[in-house]
Amino acid sequence: MSDDTGLFEHARHATALRHHGYCTDDVARGLVVASREQHPAHRLTRLIECYLAFLTHAQDRSGAFRNRLTFDRRWSDQPGVGDWWGRAMWGLGTAAARISAPWIRKEALRAFTLGAEQRSPHPRAMAFAGLGAAEVLRADPDSTVAAALLMDAVEAIGAPSENPSWPWPQPHLTYANAALAEVIIAAGDLRDDRQLLSVGLRMLTWLCDIQTRNGRLSVVPAAGWRQDAPRSRYDQQPIEVAALADACATALATGDPSWREKARLAVAWFQGANDSGVPMWDPATGGGYDGLTEQGPNLNQGAESTIALISTMQHARRLS
Repeated sequence: MSDDTGLFEHARHATALRHHGYCTDDVARGLVVASREQHPAHRLTRLIECYLAFLTHAQDRSGAFRNRLTFDRRWSDQPGVGDWWGRAMWGLGTAAARISAPWIRKEALRAFTLGAEQRSPHPRAMAFAGLGAAEVLRADPDSTVAAALLMDAVEAIGAPSENPSWPWPQPHLTYANAALAEVIIAAGDLRDDRQLLSVGLRMLTWLCDIQTRNGRLSVVPAAGWRQDAPRSRYDQQPIEVAALADACATALATGDPSWREKARLAVAWFQGANDSGVPMWDPATGGGYDGLTEQGPNLNQGAESTIALISTMQHARRLS
């Protein structure tokens, strides 16, 4: 799914659909998972350099990012601070904190610092950016830029409702829901704020509980779920499962071993412990299927779903 420019967004089965081009969203996701590898081979380091070059090219002087690049390398949108800004900040923060190559760390941190001059009005964009800020703070606890961004992300997410049946900051669940809880957990842990940490852990506990059925994950589908409304069962998206795995791994790092089993539910979902009892990846290609429908997997293997698979299996390796 990658070439010397970036990461293709869509695929038909395992074949990249070049006419859909590239997007900052997916390149940033790719940078996150590639940067998590502790000892990247030379080929992976070159891929990291490619993704980083894409993101710095997407960024303008204000710190905002363009999102969509056509196959003939033309931007089709204007710089903004939507979800793609947040994910770019997540990718840059992860690379700045984890990559051993000093030239990559330096350039990623430069772009992260520029991007941190912006704020988004969208809570999820702020949540993704907050995850990047948390990565920077783990590597450099004295980073005032990252600390300010992280706490602004917590504020943008808001406090959960006091309704015990819906202890969530918003009246509906949409996508990558666990990222909101993960940011609050990370902020509470990094700031040694036990109250904030407890809030994030309660949010994640509730989210895991409502998405577990008969001992397996059954995540909120693409249509979302609104408080006091019926909940659809399909179309479940791999990004939901990967977000849960990430959040559970962050919660596990705070010292409670019970999160290990919750993270393993996410791994099992890809392996077939889901509502249709089918694997959600193709062992022949290594690609992740695009969604779990009532008829079974959507066999297309786009970037978002494949990266969600890789991200979750990175946690599986650590859990073992």
